[in-house]
Amino acid sequence: MFNKKTICDIDVKGKRILVRVDFNVPLTDGQVGDDTRIRAALPTLLDLLARGASLVLCSHLGRPKGEPDPLFSLRPVVGRLSMLLDRPVLFAEDCVGDVARKAAAKLNAGEVLLLENTRFHNGEKKNDPQMAAQLAGLADIYVSDAFGSAHRAHASTEGVAHLLPAVAGLLMEKELRYLGEAVANPKKPFIAILGGAKVSDKIGVIRNLLGRSDFVLIGGGMANTFFKAQGYTMGDSLVEDEALDTARQLLDETTGSLRLPVDMVIADRFAADAEQQTLPVGDVPEGWRILDVGPQTVAEFGEVIADAATVVWNGPMGVFEIAPFAAGTYGVARAVAASNSESIIGGGDSVAAIKKAGLADQITHISTGGGASLEMLEGRALPGVSALEDK
Repeated sequence: MFNKKTICDIDVKGKRILVRVDFNVPLTDGQVGDDTRIRAALPTLLDLLARGASLVLCSHLGRPKGEPDPLFSLRPVVGRLSMLLDRPVLFAEDCVGDVARKAAAKLNAGEVLLLENTRFHNGEKKNDPQMAAQLAGLADIYVSDAFGSAHRAHASTEGVAHLLPAVAGLLMEKELRYLGEAVANPKKPFIAILGGAKVSDKIGVIRNLLGRSDFVLIGGGMANTFFKAQGYTMGDSLVEDEALDTARQLLDETTGSLRLPVDMVIADRFAADAEQQTLPVGDVPEGWRILDVGPQTVAEFGEVIADAATVVWNGPMGVFEIAPFAAGTYGVARAVAASNSESIIGGGDSVAAIKKAGLADQITHISTGGGASLEMLEGRALPGVSALEDK
């Protein structure tokens, strides 16, 4: 399944390595708000440093408009990274051009240089060959460790990989092994849990997983579209009318492996102090909206999850950011944590829910990539992975 070369397959002593990391971290008042993604890169960075390499690190942060913007500078990452690596980290004010070239050329074995945000250049998202060539000119070897960006064919994720010997880092390898195996060769029973707002984002995933899993459990706003497709009125609930035909098709195609909620928590508005009630699934009164799955759904989903050998979960069961509507998501999280399955969680909201519930240490693998993990669950090849060298 996983047939790409990794850093374990190459000699790096005395070499300068360009590592594409995912340091797209939240910043609060110029400080790193959550360093999970920085920590996730440490095994790769420490391994390369221990073997005598020097490192040039590149990443994007946020969504600047293809030009420098101090709000999206990677400079605040330097202090946290330096503390975690227990060594100084140098910073280049640009990721290409003279500034980057001179800074990289001066590196000695064991030294680390972080380049400024790759998205400060239009060429990044356009996968511009000139930008890729400038990045490639900074190093001898390219290491891809940014799984969260591997589904994008950008200059720093795909273009540069064609210009240098290119291998996967340890985080990339771990992500591809867990997610790749879960889809291609899961231990059975295999249960997929899909939530979140939109069916349209996950049609390909539902289709792919219906063919491979024993059950697909649907929750969150996307369940509303299936309810409406079955003829229920949905009040003010979030529904994707343009996806109704697809929902009907999926319901027709499935032989009982697609499971929808059986009860719902509805509220008269989108607020913590809203009036609410729990009802069996059916018509939603005008002016009311579904904001969570009910306790009976959590119990029934929990029974299915308890028997699983593999569980993949992407997307919350309700509006879990608002406390009264978090019970469904936390209930499913507890069921996944308590099961003896190999459990894999991807997508920012489900990861946040597992962490908030204090259950992260009971999950087999928490993915660092939202869009990338979805594309893998859909069975699609990721451009940033395809470009790496085969074993």
